[in-house]
Amino acid sequence: MCDDCRIKYSLTLVLSVFTIKEVVCLINILKIRYDLNCNLHTIKSGPRIYIKAESMKRLRLFVSPYLITILKL
Repeated sequence: MCDDCRIKYSLTLVLSVFTIKEVVCLINILKIRYDLNCNLHTIKSGPRIYIKAESMKRLRLFVSPYLITILKL
């Protein structure tokens, strides 16, 4: 698992435990296989993947079957 941050309508995946080479490999998979518009952002704490707002609808289609809905009791 990794940390993430949603900024307005985009998503930033914080992948500080991974190397830049591993993150670039993941970005290539996201771009080629899932046609997501994403970039590598590097900061002092480590690499991050920034998924642009225009790709969020497409991302939701792929991940929604794996998300658990939390019900209020």
